[in-house]
Amino acid sequence: MTTALITGATAGIGAAFARRLAADGHDVVLVARDVKRLREQATELHDRHGIEAEVLAADLSEEDGIAAVEARLSDTKRPVDLLVNNAGFGNKGRFLEVSMADELTMLKVHCEAVLRLTSAAAASMRSRGRGGIVNVASVAAFVPRGTYGASKSWVVQFTQGAARDLAGSGVRLMALCPGFVRTEFHQRAGMGTDNIPGWMWLDADKLAAAALSDLARGKSLSIPDPRYKALMGVVKLAPRGLLGGVSSKAGRKYGPK
Repeated sequence: MTTALITGATAGIGAAFARRLAADGHDVVLVARDVKRLREQATELHDRHGIEAEVLAADLSEEDGIAAVEARLSDTKRPVDLLVNNAGFGNKGRFLEVSMADELTMLKVHCEAVLRLTSAAAASMRSRGRGGIVNVASVAAFVPRGTYGASKSWVVQFTQGAARDLAGSGVRLMALCPGFVRTEFHQRAGMGTDNIPGWMWLDADKLAAAALSDLARGKSLSIPDPRYKALMGVVKLAPRGLLGGVSSKAGRKYGPK
């Protein structure tokens, strides 16, 4: 039986990955900050699917939190076969309206933690000749969107570059770029969502299933919905200046995850 480690596992996309993987018979290591929610989730997944659900409380905005997850991924006696780097958050406000401390925390979680956890997992997986890594980015990676979009763009570029470097090793890496997903993401950031058209919302469980299917097919980039695939096609043709204006006005109000 294989083991998957999911960060940001207690809600939204992370919880959807945990449910899907547990339903498919994988043991899971659930990583988040809230110990109570982690334990409740672990109990539910174990009781429902008969798998082992391990709890690892860690704050990936802190050095100790990143180091704890690195250590778990590097444990050769308890190998992790799939890593889902999902932990992340948004900041409400334009550039210079968000504190520098919050901007740096975002880079810590979205970039440094992803780099270090991917590296720890990939090194262990390469030695065994198999494994998979999903780094959750966003369609915001493809439009001018301040620190959030820039950090997600880094995730995409880093993941695809690492995937090329590890080609033939048995380790698959994929950047997942969802659009708007019904999760706690926007509420936690204090962002309103009333103006988002209904057709733009995605279901987290369907998203996780589509992402795992794309990973199995060897994709290094997944935009797992025809609506967003079409939208990103338009984005490639639109003037950069126009995209910047639209993204700046809309993104700071609600911002895609």
